[in-house]
Amino acid sequence: MVLKGRSVLSDAELIAILIGSGSRSESAVALSKRILASVNNNLNALGKLSIKQLMQFKGIGEAKAVTIAAALEIGRRRRGEEAQKVSKISSSRDAFELLQPRMGELRHEEFWIVYLNNANMILHTLQLSKGGLTGTLVDVRIAMKQALEFGAVGLILAHNHPSGTLRPSKEDTSVTNKLKAAATTLDIKVLDHLIITQKDYYSFADEGLL
Repeated sequence: MVLKGRSVLSDAELIAILIGSGSRSESAVALSKRILASVNNNLNALGKLSIKQLMQFKGIGEAKAVTIAAALEIGRRRRGEEAQKVSKISSSRDAFELLQPRMGELRHEEFWIVYLNNANMILHTLQLSKGGLTGTLVDVRIAMKQALEFGAVGLILAHNHPSGTLRPSKEDTSVTNKLKAAATTLDIKVLDHLIITQKDYYSFADEGLL
């Protein structure tokens, strides 16, 4: 890294630096490659592994597992800080960049709302509910109460799919329609509803469903 810089190193080489050493039968780089292969070389998936899961790899003790988990958490928080700089939503991509660090890697579903003014500037970003592996309940009354308190004229709805699928369910469509109907009576517009996964998103607006 000192000689060549950070950008030229592979993911496995960076992880090898974290763990410092391998075992008698395997180098640190080889061990890192094996760990990455177990998650299809996906760093987001690696970040979801628990300390105990990391320790299942031969050559990874508690200290090394904690080091890997800590480094990936720092990376997640760094991206979250970048997302906080987003102050205006001009597209579905802007909304995704804002919300993905908050929910893209979660193992359970969460439902969030971004409240906007008439210039699409962000007034507030709120977690409306938190659920299980396959769903979350949404209280339409609370969502609208908050919209009035913030003085919002536009809403962006978002929830994550831990399964990784980007196809909206019947429940997703139903809650979108309920919130849209409630918002319309208050002269508030639902601008979009995003389904967010680790690396991608589905936009109801982009697909012409709003």
